[in-house]
Amino acid sequence: MDFDEAIKAHSSWKLKLSSYLRKPDGSLKVSEVQVDNKCQLGQWIYGEGMKYSSLPEYQTLKNEHAKFHKAAANVVMKADSGQNVSEETAIGGTSDFSVASSTVVSAIMSMKRKAV
Repeated sequence: MDFDEAIKAHSSWKLKLSSYLRKPDGSLKVSEVQVDNKCQLGQWIYGEGMKYSSLPEYQTLKNEHAKFHKAAANVVMKADSGQNVSEETAIGGTSDFSVASSTVVSAIMSMKRKAV
């Protein structure tokens, strides 16, 4: 996976959560979503991406990606609890999820600049 593919894989979470908010069918589990090494990006971070582990940006990405998964799991938890949560509130521009997601993308871009 290259850096652009990493961003694309990460970005797919917003669509996944958007769909889940509309229809919380149990297909996403909080216990699975909160784990940061099961998704495509996480597998890359803990696998092939470790070749960048000497860069400070790698540790930043690893930490921010873990925070992102906690925010995503919180969205799933709210949807599962039956709370009427709007997409804007849960995953919109100023939400914890959106901020965490943007920070992950920024971390990937920083790594890309250093690694190339």
